Amino acid sequence: MDLLANLSLGLATAATAQNLMFCFVGVFLGTFIGVLPGVGPLAAVAMLLPVSFYLPPETALVMLAGVYYGAEYGGSIASILLNIPGTPSASVTCLDGYPMAQQGRAGVALFATAMASMFGALFGVVVMVLLSPRMAEFALLFQPAEYFAVMVLGLVAASVVNSSGAVRGLMMVCLGILLGTVGVDVNSGETRFTGGFQELRDGVSLVVVAMGLFGISEVMVSLRGATQSYAGAGLAGSMFPTAREWLRCLMPALRGSAIGSFFGTLPGTGQTVASFVGYALEKRVNKRGASFGTGAIEGVVVPESANNAAAQTAFIPTLTLGIPGSTTMALMLGALMIHGITPGPRLISEHPELFWGLVVSFVFGNIFLLILNIPLIGLWVRILRVPHHYLYPTVIVLICVGVFSISNSLTDVWTTLVFGVIGYVLRMLRFEPAPLLIGFVLGPMMEEFFRRAMLLSRGDPSVFLTRPGSAALLGVALLLLLATALPWRAWLAAVPWARRRGA
Repeated sequence: MDLLANLSLGLATAATAQNLMFCFVGVFLGTFIGVLPGVGPLAAVAMLLPVSFYLPPETALVMLAGVYYGAEYGGSIASILLNIPGTPSASVTCLDGYPMAQQGRAGVALFATAMASMFGALFGVVVMVLLSPRMAEFALLFQPAEYFAVMVLGLVAASVVNSSGAVRGLMMVCLGILLGTVGVDVNSGETRFTGGFQELRDGVSLVVVAMGLFGISEVMVSLRGATQSYAGAGLAGSMFPTAREWLRCLMPALRGSAIGSFFGTLPGTGQTVASFVGYALEKRVNKRGASFGTGAIEGVVVPESANNAAAQTAFIPTLTLGIPGSTTMALMLGALMIHGITPGPRLISEHPELFWGLVVSFVFGNIFLLILNIPLIGLWVRILRVPHHYLYPTVIVLICVGVFSISNSLTDVWTTLVFGVIGYVLRMLRFEPAPLLIGFVLGPMMEEFFRRAMLLSRGDPSVFLTRPGSAALLGVALLLLLATALPWRAWLAAVPWARRRGA
């Protein structure tokens, strides 16, 4: 009965005209930006974050969430038509989606993508409805020591599970934590690390960091390999899979959704890991695995269902624990904090209309995606043909206008451009900026809970090891670091049974 009452509350919140309109706007703009090569959901949410400041918290979160999973879906369109992944997680879709387009079955691939995305998203919503309240109830038992430990675990997971390597990831997390300490210390009132600039007394803005690192730098990186236009693949033939293909796709969609839901709840993994793992596992268990990579429809369904299920369940640790399930979730976390809402185990009980309204809006948003994108395939292909010398300057202007509109400060605009250059240099040196943003968001919160734990224990640091929950979480973080640092593969290769098995 409680579940039905909560879903009724969510329906009453999400079904208002304002929330439905901004949900539609979010998924439309998200898909539009996701289609563009090199501009993913992180840059999309960062560019539209300033708009959310002028909206109620529920509406702002519904719109940003729509941008998020809309961009994840949009990335698959360029993957199928042009063999250019619009998002990192959509790169797996290229393996079978583009061969299908070359065979004149682009319409079937796009339709299968839409249906698999819808299926995976709804699967993730069900998991979120069933799991989030239980996780929140468990997290209510947390003390400051446990909160500190779970944030350490989230930062370690974000650093070791990234494309640039564990050491570089840890360096980026530490840099993000240092950036989070800039400004006036809340406890002592002392100014820290401002370099004498009065503009930094309030700290560095989350929007400035996000737009610079992921908006400006994305454009700069994309310009390096940009061509003037793309030639879209043909859309000849029927858009609908055959009855036999429908049957073949059912179990892959279920397996992909289950894998995506699992990885979405793990901080620091996200959609890219879910898509790759889902595809690799399906290739092993599916009896048609040998045909993967040549245009198998299952090879499109699995990564898309895993991708979209992970996009939904990434909200579980973000909202119930205050730990971002992905880098984009860190921006969602920041948006909530800007609106004066603290994510964590009390969010569901203190702001039920926000949580359950967001959950129900996922259903509406994915229905909008399905209705929108099947008729608009031709439009997305035309957008991909816009010359880059028109497209990218427009994106930069929109970013600068968005930053300036927050506090009417030119300093923020220049700081954004500086962070854009920093983000570009980091990418050229193969440092992934994503862990930096997670460290920037979680660093101040981790410092706050560390101080609270030390006050409650009268300055005894052993409190982090004597409390079972805190000790267990820190132990898991340590195991993650050890698993990354120690040469497990070399040791296994030296074991005779492992060599025989590999042979």
